[in-house]
Amino acid sequence: MIEYQYVLADITRRIREIRRSKKLTVQEVAYRCNIERSNLSRIEAGKSNITLKTLCLICNALNIKLTDIIK
Repeated sequence: MIEYQYVLADITRRIREIRRSKKLTVQEVAYRCNIERSNLSRIEAGKSNITLKTLCLICNALNIKLTDIIK
């Protein structure tokens, strides 16, 4: 059985890696998602559960597919 903490940690790590590879700040991506910068920071740190809606917003902001984050 896969524990959600490990899945969440992998997803948030991928978000951070992709954002950094595109040379975008947390502020820029949060603005594109219309969410608070602090919320995105907590998500990337794995300190906040992420909803499917927010995950889709982040993917759109990064111009990537959901499957690029969830492998």
